[in-house]
Amino acid sequence: MSRNVQPSTLGLRVIELLEGLAPEKLDALARQCVWRNYEAGKRIISRNADDRDVYLLVSGRVRITTYSQGGRQVTFRDIAAGDIFGEVAALDEKPRSADVISLDSTLLASMSPPLFRRLLVDEPLVGERVMTRLAALVRSLSERVIDLSTLGVQNRIHAEILRLARAAGVARNRARLEPMPKHAEIASQVSTYREQVTRELSALAKAGILEKDGAALVVRDVARLEKMVEDVRGAA
Repeated sequence: MSRNVQPSTLGLRVIELLEGLAPEKLDALARQCVWRNYEAGKRIISRNADDRDVYLLVSGRVRITTYSQGGRQVTFRDIAAGDIFGEVAALDEKPRSADVISLDSTLLASMSPPLFRRLLVDEPLVGERVMTRLAALVRSLSERVIDLSTLGVQNRIHAEILRLARAAGVARNRARLEPMPKHAEIASQVSTYREQVTRELSALAKAGILEKDGAALVVRDVARLEKMVEDVRGAA
């Protein structure tokens, strides 16, 4: 379920894409956006849908995902507050390529394609940021395709844990993943089954690389995990 809420200029200040815009510009954008609050677990975008809006994630988290014909979930990435999504459809005017699901209670401001494209023209810095963002997306997806094509399931799981560790922040060769990622979620990221993830995480724990700490998963030796991933990638 979603409900409309009042526009918030303050909310737009958390969006990295809009950093540095003049207050009056943010005020105008806030009034032109549609603001909605979504409960956790709600579908925001459906694959192949016809809407083309760009979504500004003011608070909460969302997951970019899709489902195979057999019903297996394939997760592309999770997005946190301050980021945007939906810009590809706004630019190429084609149907959505994935589903977007809210992971938490989420506040979104949606921007129509004409408004988004006008913003890119009127604010060159925003346009440069979008180009940089799209280039990073291409690189990330290319790396994922290579991993899925060349690495075994065991190695893909290692690579995903390493990615999560880096995203959480590494300090003194350790990273703390809190809350602990669900095994089914890791499986959907690397195109495998939850049972295989469970077995491999147990093996990493026995090797001293992982340990549970309450509601968190701790990577005790990030450097060792990095070497395991890079050795396999180099040999692939």
